[in-house]
Amino acid sequence: MRSIPDSQAVAMIFIMAAVTFFIRGLPFLLFSGKSKTPSYITYLGKVLPYAIIGMLVVYCLKNVSVLTTPFGLPELIAGVAIVLIHVWKRNTLLSIGGGTLFYMFLVQVIFK
Repeated sequence: MRSIPDSQAVAMIFIMAAVTFFIRGLPFLLFSGKSKTPSYITYLGKVLPYAIIGMLVVYCLKNVSVLTTPFGLPELIAGVAIVLIHVWKRNTLLSIGGGTLFYMFLVQVIFK
């Protein structure tokens, strides 16, 4: 395996940083504070987070087999725990992080 010269690595990092900065700054250029945000952008801001979470849930559960051991129990238990944590604390980061840690505990310790 060949290594990348330092000058190429620096150039790649600079280009990636510039593109990231441009993408992050683009909405501020397109939608200045002087004009009203278009209604379709506001609509997308309201519905896309829920749609993305739904897609992630489907993606995470697509290979779960309810016909073989452990019959999807770790996923079900972790899913219920995530919902309960979120209802209790209303903290998305805690729900996702805590649910992930709990699921990893279930599959590596309880259901191995």
